[in-house]
Amino acid sequence: MRISFLQLGVFSLLLCNCLIGAYCSKSEEAYVTLLYGDEFLLGVRVLGKSIRDTGSIKDMVVLVSDGVSQYAKQLLLADGWIVEKISLLANPNQVRPKRFWGVYTKLKIFNMTTYKKVVYLDADTIVVKSIEDLFKCGKFCANLKHSERLNSGVMVVEPSEKVFNDMMSKVTTLPSYTGGDQGFLNSYYVGFANAHVYEPNLPSDVLNSRKVPEMERLSTLYNADVGLYMLANKWMVDEKELRVIHYTLGPLKPWDWWTSWLLKPVDVWQNVRVQLQESLPGTRGGKNSRDELVVKFLYLLPLLLIAFCYYRSFLQTQSLWHHIRQMYYKVRGGVLAYASAPPSAISSNQQLKMPAYLGAVSVSVCFAAALVSLSLPLLIIPRQVMPWTGLLLMYEWTFTLFFLLFGSYLHLVYQWGRVAANQPGQFPAHPVSLDYEPGKGHQRQQSCCDNAAWYYGFGMAFLAMAAPALPGVFGVTSLFLRLGLMVVGGLILASFMTYASEHLSIRSFTRGYEERNTPRSRNVCFLC
Repeated sequence: MRISFLQLGVFSLLLCNCLIGAYCSKSEEAYVTLLYGDEFLLGVRVLGKSIRDTGSIKDMVVLVSDGVSQYAKQLLLADGWIVEKISLLANPNQVRPKRFWGVYTKLKIFNMTTYKKVVYLDADTIVVKSIEDLFKCGKFCANLKHSERLNSGVMVVEPSEKVFNDMMSKVTTLPSYTGGDQGFLNSYYVGFANAHVYEPNLPSDVLNSRKVPEMERLSTLYNADVGLYMLANKWMVDEKELRVIHYTLGPLKPWDWWTSWLLKPVDVWQNVRVQLQESLPGTRGGKNSRDELVVKFLYLLPLLLIAFCYYRSFLQTQSLWHHIRQMYYKVRGGVLAYASAPPSAISSNQQLKMPAYLGAVSVSVCFAAALVSLSLPLLIIPRQVMPWTGLLLMYEWTFTLFFLLFGSYLHLVYQWGRVAANQPGQFPAHPVSLDYEPGKGHQRQQSCCDNAAWYYGFGMAFLAMAAPALPGVFGVTSLFLRLGLMVVGGLILASFMTYASEHLSIRSFTRGYEERNTPRSRNVCFLC
């Protein structure tokens, strides 16, 4: 009985090993991509998800360099990728874009001899329909772009140590029109432009009986370039038959939140992204814990900053209820019409000498504040957050920074007016207060906030939101038309800002002149 139990245990162990070995064994064909650093990690994750969504069970191999973090490798393993570490191949070209420093490493897919055939896909591609038929293609297959140039973003390769060694012997001698691997491959595969087009719908007996071609061209279906979509605002092929979309537009990668608001095909990529599973904690939907923490901080910081300014300038003098009542009576009394009175009238009534260069300086400061307010959020908002998250953070930070910066400038102008009023010879013969209405014989009630400031502030905020929203309002999907509409909206906003900045600075200077001998009440409005 003891022997039988021992035999049973050995048999069970062998059976488990066989099952594990069968499960873990590599397939003869594989999908391959490259990852040089964590920046493209989300792209690889979405690519893998898109491949699995087509029903493929073939190996997915990602070749990673030393620049990829251990966390990224663990996440890719959890997603079902086979992670293989490789050393980078130096780019022999002296004249090349900086980002091409390691692209010759892509040639290592030609040496993956553990597989009979591999389909290489760049990390900025996505599979929208099964491409299993590509494994029936010739020894080297790629798609033509830019007239007679092959594109190395999607390739079918039959690995061969002989071919790889031959390539390595020629990397320093063959020219590269791009300064990278793509230019080298165009020089290596002479006559590729004349190769036959791969026909996946040929009968199986014909495919199996023919001699395997050395080179075959892939149709645009297998490498649909969003650059071409951008030009025509549509795909050059039947959209229902698309197999692979390639997001080739340099800074407009699909994982950057602003790209979704410019390119319609990015919606396809984002739809796959939101379906990513939580392979590791906090990674569902393509999120990561670090970015999530940064996003929460970025949401809260402007609100806390505004609350702090609100407390210091508003609630230390009178109660919140008092200011709400005052605002209600002010709006009900229709003060806005007076608040928007032309500055020339105020200046002529008061005989006030306004600095000649105040308007020009104010316009310059206004646009400088707008530039800083736009640039800083782009630098601090994580690039790979969801599109709506990025947009909301962009608006929140831009508006907060602009009103703080330009409001601080208007406060300086106000102080300037007070200083100018206290200089000898500056008092007018018949001073007229800003609160006095000629012909009515009474003074206006002092308000906690200048209605003109609110008018211009909300006007600029509305135009700033409307300018990028115009393409969506009119249903425009073409990139050039979208940018054109945004430029038109931007010009309208710039015109409004020019007038508003000059008008507000004159009002601030005049108010400071009028309140030269009285302490200024605190105010919540940044532009008052």
